[in-house]
Amino acid sequence: MQPFVLPDFYVPHPGRLNPNVERARAHSMEWARGMGMLDTPKPGGGLVWDEAALAKMDYALLCAYTHPDCDGPALDLITDWYTWVFFFDDDFLEKFKYSRDMPAARAYIDGLERFMTGPEADGAEAPEPGNAAERGLRDLWARTVPHMSPDWRRRFVTSTHNLMVESMWELDNIDAGRIANPIEYVQMRRRVGGAPWSANLVEYAVGAEVPDRFAATRPLRVLGDTFADAVHLRNDLFSYQREVQEEGENSNAVLVFETFFQCPTQRAADLVNDLLTSRLQQFETTAMAEVPALLADFAAAPGEQAAVAAYTKGLQDWQSGGHEWHVRSSRYMNTGARTGGPSGLGTAAARLGVAGRARQVAPAPFRPVGHLAVPEPYMPFAHRTSPHLDAAREHSREWARAMGMFDPPSVWDERRFTGLDLAYCGAMIDADADLEGQYRTADWLTWGTYGDDYFPAAYTRTGDLAGAKHQHDRFALFMPVDGTPMPAPLNPLERGLADLWERSAGPMGAADRCRFRTAVLDMTESWVWEAGNEIARRVPDPIDYVEMRRRTFGSDMTMGLARIAYGEIIPEELYGTRVLHELETAAQDYACFTNDLFSYQKEIEFEGELHNLVLVVQRFLDVDRRRAAEVVARLMAERMRQFERLSAVDLPAMCDELALEEPVRQALFQRVAELRDWMSGILQWHRTCARYRERELTRLRAERTGHRAPAGIGTSAARLTPVR
Repeated sequence: MQPFVLPDFYVPHPGRLNPNVERARAHSMEWARGMGMLDTPKPGGGLVWDEAALAKMDYALLCAYTHPDCDGPALDLITDWYTWVFFFDDDFLEKFKYSRDMPAARAYIDGLERFMTGPEADGAEAPEPGNAAERGLRDLWARTVPHMSPDWRRRFVTSTHNLMVESMWELDNIDAGRIANPIEYVQMRRRVGGAPWSANLVEYAVGAEVPDRFAATRPLRVLGDTFADAVHLRNDLFSYQREVQEEGENSNAVLVFETFFQCPTQRAADLVNDLLTSRLQQFETTAMAEVPALLADFAAAPGEQAAVAAYTKGLQDWQSGGHEWHVRSSRYMNTGARTGGPSGLGTAAARLGVAGRARQVAPAPFRPVGHLAVPEPYMPFAHRTSPHLDAAREHSREWARAMGMFDPPSVWDERRFTGLDLAYCGAMIDADADLEGQYRTADWLTWGTYGDDYFPAAYTRTGDLAGAKHQHDRFALFMPVDGTPMPAPLNPLERGLADLWERSAGPMGAADRCRFRTAVLDMTESWVWEAGNEIARRVPDPIDYVEMRRRTFGSDMTMGLARIAYGEIIPEELYGTRVLHELETAAQDYACFTNDLFSYQKEIEFEGELHNLVLVVQRFLDVDRRRAAEVVARLMAERMRQFERLSAVDLPAMCDELALEEPVRQALFQRVAELRDWMSGILQWHRTCARYRERELTRLRAERTGHRAPAGIGTSAARLTPVR
């Protein structure tokens, strides 16, 4: 019996079948036989695959549904790629899931890597492949890469590398009997699950590469991430019985939700489907709103517009086609599953995720919610304070005054600034910095917090999204990387950024200066994203919220500053490893969620905002704020325990595996110590500062509604002078 009833899936577009499916079936069977995939033995006896098993799984049908418009030769090649990737997955697990022979598993993956990045990948004379997976990859690489650009090849190498290398993460979790927390799972599933790799092949299938200048932008990044998450979440629902119950694997979203929420399997499956629906609707919002705006902003040429449109349509086709294949494939449980897409007039509402969209509709703004009792956060580290605190307090006050942050009309006055005590936060998150370093940290915190208060007042409450974007665009003028003169600043934000850039970027090398500039602009762009959601009164999708929260909170910028300090010691490529990526994002999430717990009443009741994880969880789970706060606190605890395990176990193991030299190891562990200070300091600051106390919030509201300034919808502009 199936462990749960499959839910009604959100599939708004019907799947279409490529007419070359029979040709691809015949071709892929012969290709797999020629590569040796049909006579590869299992360690315990039998074969990984035989002809009957491959025919039942029917990867040609998968590719014919997911790439309905490509010609016969292209479909043959894509079907071979999918045959190879599923064979790799099954062969790898058969060889190493039960034996736990980690050195042999790494050697297996290293052997495959040669055929993408070693001399073999460039056509040089190479040793004979040692197994079916190596033979298949060598053949596919030679047939694919010559037709694509170097930019595409770079992206494809990264995604193929990730899906192979991160299979070790799955084995490690099986070996330890450990089930990932939800945020870790989504992030790692993208790397190991292969959907980003599938998105690269969409570019090949539609004959249109994403222009490289667009590839790293938020709209294209979100298209890829929502596509990947939806593919993986759907697969997890269909594969739960085989993977979890029959094969003993634990990398499955249904199991992750069962464990985290401590709920029955059916409830967990329904929640996974809700998240799947939310990600698909985020894909649609991005495709219909953000992508056209991006193309206009970049003045995209007609060919570039056509390429992005073809890629977007290709991802959409893949989603619908992938669902149709899961319903039919013998690889998965699919009893009772329905094929996708509305089938007649008036049936769309039943299949278009109306309930999911209702969760994104914002509640009434400024509704009274009262004080939220914050669950005691799990914090294993003690906070420390710099001896330069008093000096930093005095300096930051004078600096804010000099930048004009107290000049009326303004979002701040000196009394409010004193209650913020941002220098105290800086003295804890960077406790070992010298006096000048303390000044710089306090001033960056002051600038970022002022901007976080300024944007809602100047742009969001007046519905001026164009003004918010214009201000974001102007910030780039005050961070030149090549000595270009700055224009005259027009407000305290521009004045403060110009001063900080000269003090911070001056000693940096060119590469570090560019990276840090990008981190600052990512933060200010996220303020525009917040403004857009607020104006549309749209509660963010949970995953999009978590990932953008790291930017709106300024944690990406803070990490950028920290990386610069180790720029000559820690190689840049280490930051792309699973261990460092998860260490940093776990720390960022802990700090961001801390803020959301303490700021709930301030943001929801006093500011009418939507960007708070407690609210996002309330809407997604349909629970009250107390239960939502408990879920947020549990996420914090899980991310903290993950941070502890990564720093105590995974980081030393990575250092040994990569044979890192002692100075690099010391720098990495010093970075871990700084992240501990960062998290503990941020928690302590929230516990002590006046910014989130109901008494202070009531006082500020009384001032806004009294004789000092007008209040209400449409009156913010009377108190501020935003850049037009």
